[in-house]
Amino acid sequence: MQAKLGMQSVGARTLGAKFTLICAFVLLWQIYATVGGVDSLVFASPVQVFEAMWNGWRTGSLMDATFGTFRYLTIGLVVGVGAAIILTVLATWSKWCGYALSLATSTLTPLPAIAILPLAILWFGIGPLALTIVIANSVVWPVALNISAGFRSVNPTVVMVGRTLGLNRFRLAGDILLPAALPYAFTGLKTGWAFAWRTLIGAELVFGASGQGGGLGFYINNASMFMRVDEVFAGLVTIAIAGVLIEALFKMLERRTLVRWGMSSPA
Repeated sequence: MQAKLGMQSVGARTLGAKFTLICAFVLLWQIYATVGGVDSLVFASPVQVFEAMWNGWRTGSLMDATFGTFRYLTIGLVVGVGAAIILTVLATWSKWCGYALSLATSTLTPLPAIAILPLAILWFGIGPLALTIVIANSVVWPVALNISAGFRSVNPTVVMVGRTLGLNRFRLAGDILLPAALPYAFTGLKTGWAFAWRTLIGAELVFGASGQGGGLGFYINNASMFMRVDEVFAGLVTIAIAGVLIEALFKMLERRTLVRWGMSSPA
């Protein structure tokens, strides 16, 4: 009980320190915008950014852009994670599939996913399908790499016991390998979402420059074209806030699953 209270106290102090730093940063930002002599056409103050965000959510322009981005992100994550699970399970069933997955992860993981955007546009046109493929490509390889590492970490004796009990390949993967690889899969998912988030915003900027409506990237690009710098900053701040909230969501899920089940130590 005391250990739990101590962890909560440390968490509260950490949260308070972060909040203080954010307030100090916003204050310095406002002072610089007010007395720094900067042109309001190229730089916005926190007050102007807050007003732009309020107006964007009130009129629905920023809200629709945010929900659009999250819609594409969710679809790409689901497709990418599903493909990663399938590829990794196949790699455990066949050595040739394992060789192919190892080669794919080693060659495609270092490749920025945004680099295949021109090819995706060429093949599938400017639309949701090309965007989904690019996002899924940014997710599948880090997730597959981590799940594969999780599979390799499973005690061979446990696998042999499962086979002795008569578990087929599907039951062996679903009852032994995947649960044991859950911490690795969670790490891969956190890495994959970060890759997907950056890739999505970059791809939306390209789609916006091409005249195709989209999410936050299109919102920022459109505001930049019409010299609405406060809306550009509003889009950037929204991206940052969304990233912080998703990271907090991952930490909450980790505490309520992996930490509670004893599969991970509390951060």
